[in-house]
Amino acid sequence: MLETSQAAPAAGLRERKKARTRASLREHALRLFRERGYQNTTVEQIAAAAEVSPSTFFRYFPTKEDLVLQDDMDTRMITALDQQPAGLGPVAAVRAAARQVFASYSAADMDLIRETTRLTMTVPEIRARALDEFARTITVVAEAVAKRAGRDPEDLAVRTAAGAIIGVIMSITMPWQEWSEERSFEDMFERIDDGLALLEAGLPL
Repeated sequence: MLETSQAAPAAGLRERKKARTRASLREHALRLFRERGYQNTTVEQIAAAAEVSPSTFFRYFPTKEDLVLQDDMDTRMITALDQQPAGLGPVAAVRAAARQVFASYSAADMDLIRETTRLTMTVPEIRARALDEFARTITVVAEAVAKRAGRDPEDLAVRTAAGAIIGVIMSITMPWQEWSEERSFEDMFERIDDGLALLEAGLPL
């Protein structure tokens, strides 16, 4: 059996390799989408460009649409959420974590968000899959909230809190037609924070 000190670096190396493969698939896919169009780009072409097999592609992304929709925001958010003071309520903690994540974005990160958002707005298949992604994100948030509260992720209060948080985000980002190249993504994040502030205050009307 490996000593813990030996196993940990090996596990870290595997995770870094997975992250590089995932990033490579997204990078090549987005380049091919720009060159050929989304519908004219196949999973096989993306896998070949990234020098992996199609079966490897599907180990990282269940569908081609998920490649656009799934980024590292979940990982950044959960990491930031874990860093928030234990005394903060779930909505306040999510707001603080979201602000921390947004502040960490580089210009390249924002360009990538703009590109994937444009694809989500304009490609029907991705727009349809986005609903499944929101559902998946509710589970991710529920697990993080449950961890902070010391409760089960399936607890009704936990699931309700997670659903309300994601519902706020959906209400602001889902009117796809309202977002354009001219509209600031900084404004979108600000509106999400304002919406979460309303939720935190009990939705006063």
